[in-house]
Amino acid sequence: MFAMITLMFSCTGNNKNANGADDAGADSIDSTDTAVVETQEQLIEDTPMPKAADELFDDFIFNFAANKKLQKERILFPLKETHGRKTDFIPCDKWRMEHFFMRQGYYTLLLDSRRQLNIMKDTAVHTAVVEHISISNNRVKQYIFERISGRWMLSSINHQTIAQNHNGEFLAFYQHFVTDSAFQAESINETVAFVGPDPDDDFAQMEGIITPDTWSAFAPELPANTLYNIVYGKPTRLGNTKILVMRGIANGLELEIVFTKKAGKWLVTRLTT
Repeated sequence: MFAMITLMFSCTGNNKNANGADDAGADSIDSTDTAVVETQEQLIEDTPMPKAADELFDDFIFNFAANKKLQKERILFPLKETHGRKTDFIPCDKWRMEHFFMRQGYYTLLLDSRRQLNIMKDTAVHTAVVEHISISNNRVKQYIFERISGRWMLSSINHQTIAQNHNGEFLAFYQHFVTDSAFQAESINETVAFVGPDPDDDFAQMEGIITPDTWSAFAPELPANTLYNIVYGKPTRLGNTKILVMRGIANGLELEIVFTKKAGKWLVTRLTT
């Protein structure tokens, strides 16, 4: 049922302005698709979430983001919300439905290694944080979930600046990377390993090398306003590798860009489409 429902979500392409940045609404789903999305969310809401969805956070969060009734049931009200030293509490009647990435048609992840993909399938994970990263506003809103008595619950919300985030240094680079085409060209390694679909064979992939002078022909369109990230368990310390993963919600979009820090500078070293 869930697979059938998600097939009806669609991702809209990002429109870039003259500086290479996305237009104001480019990170969100097109308004013409809103009625379709709302219809599918109603179907999800009318379908009880299977108990097995509490095993993996990924299964749970898709239900949580689309099911209004379930969402209110899985929040510890009054919900603690922290802004630096200030703490507020949100009562149930003041809560507004949070759709997270569902209405933009894709989601993103920031990983330190491909091994972290295995954590997504680890049923022993009992904490997870969904981060709404507003690049243009320099803010990060963290939704902190805990698995309590076998049930995932939203336990608190935390607000911070990008500089305070564990990925702060990389995010500052990323903001520059997606909004400045000249800087992006300077941030390409001498050789970038490339893996992508073979235009001559629908069932095969091709491998090759991209150089800085050919990067513009392969450069993907990246969100410049908003990123979502999910931290499974405790966040790791920022190392010298960062993998940006973009995945479509049932539309086949799959993109990975590997950034490697060399001599204090982040460079693109691998692109998989």
